[in-house]
Amino acid sequence: MRAYLPASMDALLQDLAACRICADRFAATATRHSPRPVIWFRPGARLLIASQAPGLRVHEAGTPFWDRSGTRLRDWLGMDEATFYDRSRVAIVPMAFCFPGYDAAGSDLPPPPVCARTWRDAIMEELTEVRLTLLIGGAAQAWHLGGKAPVTQRVRNWRDNPPGVFALPHPSWRNTGWLKRNPWFEEEVLPELRRRVREVMDDD
Repeated sequence: MRAYLPASMDALLQDLAACRICADRFAATATRHSPRPVIWFRPGARLLIASQAPGLRVHEAGTPFWDRSGTRLRDWLGMDEATFYDRSRVAIVPMAFCFPGYDAAGSDLPPPPVCARTWRDAIMEELTEVRLTLLIGGAAQAWHLGGKAPVTQRVRNWRDNPPGVFALPHPSWRNTGWLKRNPWFEEEVLPELRRRVREVMDDD
């Protein structure tokens, strides 16, 4: 499918909500679910959270990061729930808007690349006020930064990222072991991340 060219922001939101290009793909997964795009952005947002894809709880709730990953991410950002879900200030734009499903072993499937190819450029063109971009996980980092560097390398070398860009690991509780093995993330990265988030969110 070719990249989407919106006639207006309202048309973009309506067409994205109605997207079913992955219906057959999801029907063939172990979960056999239907598409349900989780859309959480609006022009004027100053913080962009470029994430991976909704999990099952988010799919059911229709709200991004409505799970333990969201609790951890808000702690990383030093942000309360009300601010985090204020679409006029925070845009949450995953690499795939629908829950990709589980494989036969019960593991999360990756974001279908067709979603980003179809929608992402049009959405980024609407988010002209973004001052800080958080790239969560390998798929988002590869799309926005290019290349194939490992997530740990991109996160550790945060000073080398373009201005206004932070690479982060996924806040999933499955990454608790990674956090324990890499204490520098909490000691070095999180204080600077929180400082930049405060700077962007408080600058009116």
